[in-house]
Amino acid sequence: MVFQGLRRAVAASGLQVATALPARSQGRTEAAVTREASLVEDERVRQRAVGSPVPCPEPLAFLDGVQRYQVVGYGSTEPIVGAVIAAAVRERTSGRLTTVLEHREHLVVGRRSAVVGFEAPAGHRVIALPEDEPAHPVRDLDVAVAAIDRARNALELKVAEGFRQRSEGWLIVDGSLAESPTWAADPKMIGITKSHATLPFSGPDLVEYLRLPQGHRSSVYQPASRRVAPVYAWGLRLWPWEGRDLLFGFVRVERAPTAGSLERADEISRWILAERAPISSGDVRWDRLLYGIHSVEEYLRASLPVS
Repeated sequence: MVFQGLRRAVAASGLQVATALPARSQGRTEAAVTREASLVEDERVRQRAVGSPVPCPEPLAFLDGVQRYQVVGYGSTEPIVGAVIAAAVRERTSGRLTTVLEHREHLVVGRRSAVVGFEAPAGHRVIALPEDEPAHPVRDLDVAVAAIDRARNALELKVAEGFRQRSEGWLIVDGSLAESPTWAADPKMIGITKSHATLPFSGPDLVEYLRLPQGHRSSVYQPASRRVAPVYAWGLRLWPWEGRDLLFGFVRVERAPTAGSLERADEISRWILAERAPISSGDVRWDRLLYGIHSVEEYLRASLPVS
């Protein structure tokens, strides 16, 4: 009933209550671009068989975050967005996954003119957005969702830092290590990216990269990223794509830009293959999911409010 509580607070403040998202604001898409990467292994992109799946022999932890938001009201024409963000680490030891760390936060997000003076319920953090452009309900919601994304990313960084303070074990992150210099430099962090809007190659190299067979990885490369920190990366095919789609079962793996990451690319790829989510997971993204990441998402989503 978190969002209903926010709506009652909106009504009590004399603002207009809302119960649905505006049209064309159900989600944001990432721009599709090609940014040519620098190969650090091989002169041209090669398809490398990594061997049979082998579970990581050490304790292995997984980090992910989730968010849920709703438009709860309007200040004049400016949307007021309520959100809940959460992040957690679950660690597998002796074959069992347990939650070792989690944080969540309740947010109220909107243009400054919409949220100033708004009495948010206890425990909510108000994020007042700048008013550099004229009010526009759809654009303002996009800006609010971007702010929620940033808050969630910050929460994931906080959870990762907390985990590192208690453990030096392996940690797989759902997303790019390039978001944080600390993550990108960590020799025991692995980033798994399911999105391929930004491609690292063109021409024949792209053909080799996107037509990887199951159980194969690409040559290791350094992305030409506009993000915060440099990483090493490679493509990895989790499941056969033939008869489906070029991106089916395809993930990008990221590691710290070190010789050790290059030397262990096959070994780490075998660990990842052993972590593939089962076909019966029920998630439409099952072909690119790891079981541990899916477990974190399910754990967090079970406690998120729906109203």
